[in-house]
Amino acid sequence: MNQGTKILLIAVLTIFLAGITVDCAGQQVTSTMAANEPKLKRTVVLSGLREPWDIAFTPDGAMLFTEKCRGLSVRLPNGMVKRLYGATGSAVVAPDFFCQGQSGMLGVAVDPNFADNHFIYIFMTSNLNDRKTNRVVRLVLDAGYTTVNSRKDIITDIPYKSSTTLWGGAGAHSGGRIRFSPFDRLLYVTTGDNHNGSLSQDLTRLGGKVLRVDRDGNAAPGNNTPAGGDSRIFTYGHRNVQGIAFRPGTGQPFSCEHGPGHSDEVTPLVAGGNGGWDPKPDPGVSCMSNYCGYTSNRSDGRPTSMTDLFKFPDALRPSWTNKGVSEGMGHCTFLNGKQWQGWDGRLAVGFLRGARIDILRLDAAGITIGHTTVSGIPSQRIRSLVQAPDGTLYIATDGGEIWRLTPTE
Repeated sequence: MNQGTKILLIAVLTIFLAGITVDCAGQQVTSTMAANEPKLKRTVVLSGLREPWDIAFTPDGAMLFTEKCRGLSVRLPNGMVKRLYGATGSAVVAPDFFCQGQSGMLGVAVDPNFADNHFIYIFMTSNLNDRKTNRVVRLVLDAGYTTVNSRKDIITDIPYKSSTTLWGGAGAHSGGRIRFSPFDRLLYVTTGDNHNGSLSQDLTRLGGKVLRVDRDGNAAPGNNTPAGGDSRIFTYGHRNVQGIAFRPGTGQPFSCEHGPGHSDEVTPLVAGGNGGWDPKPDPGVSCMSNYCGYTSNRSDGRPTSMTDLFKFPDALRPSWTNKGVSEGMGHCTFLNGKQWQGWDGRLAVGFLRGARIDILRLDAAGITIGHTTVSGIPSQRIRSLVQAPDGTLYIATDGGEIWRLTPTE
C-alpha cells in the first residue's frame, strides 16, 4: 500500500468514526457530524402522550409539559408524572379550557423568580367569555408539585379563529409559544394571524405579533410600539410564530415560523420591528375570505411574501429562509454550554412537516452562515426544543413522545 493510499484510508476512517453516535437502544447510527460536533445519546423520557406541545423546567429539574387537549402536567425528577391543570383528570379542572384545531393548551413558562414565587404560565384557549380567545394564565405551583392555585389571567385578548374558512378550520394559527428571556427577564408571547388578512399589520389587535410583558401582563418598557398601537406589542407583521429563542451573549430574540408553502423563516427581532407579513389583498386583487396567505396578494400574481420588502422596505430581515422552502418550521432554542462542543451557541430548529432538527451557525450580525441536520434520531414532527438545567436537550414530538438528547464525549 503506497503512502497516498494510506492517507486516503485514514481520512475516510476519521470521517466515518466522527459520524457515529448511539441511540437509546445502544445501537450505532451514522451521522453527518464533523469532528468538533457532539455525539448524541437519545433517551425516550415519556411516551404515549396526547399531542405534547411544550416543555419548561423548574430550577430543580422538574419538567412541566403541556398536551394540547389534556392540559398541563409535571414530571418530577424521580420520574413520577402528575396532571396539574386542564381537562377532566387534572388536579384542577379549568372549566373554560377547550381545544380545537391547532389551539388548546400550548406554551408553558417558568417565572425567573420561581424559587421565591412558584409562578408558572400557560398559553391556553378559553371560552370564559362569549367570544372565545387565547390567553396567558399565571398559576402558582404548590411546594410539592401536586397542584396549582391562584389563577390570574394576565393577557385575555389574544385573537382566536372561531370558524372554518377555505384556508383551514377553527383554532388555526394561534401561535402560542411563551418564554421568559434570561436577559431582560420579561415574558415574550407569540401569536398567529388566524387566517385573517388584516390582523398581522393591525397594531390595535394582538394577532400576528410577538408581545413583551411583565409577569402581570403589563407592557414592557422599551417595546417601541408604533404610535397608536397596543403597547404590549414588541414586533408585528408575523404569520404564525412557533418559536422564540434568545442568543447567548447578546440576548437578542430570534423568532422561528413556518411559511405558507414557501420560505420558513428565522428572524432576529428588534423592538418595534415589522416582520413584513401582510396577506390582505392589494387594491384590485381578490382572495377568498380576504386572505391571500396561500395565493397572491399582488396584481402581478407573485406569491405573497413572508417578508414583503417591496411594501415594507424597513421590515426585519430574516436570518434564514430554509432555502425558500416551507417544511413547517416550529420551535427553536440556542444550545448553550461546553458539552455541546462545536454546537455551543448555535440555534437548534425543529421542523414539523420536515420532521428533523437543524443546527444553524450564525455570524455576529445574526445571519445564518451554515447549517447541519441532526442525524441518528427518528423522523418525527418536532414540536418543542428546550434545554434542561443539566444542559441536555428535551424534545417533544407529535408522535406522543418526549426525548432527551445528551451530548457525549
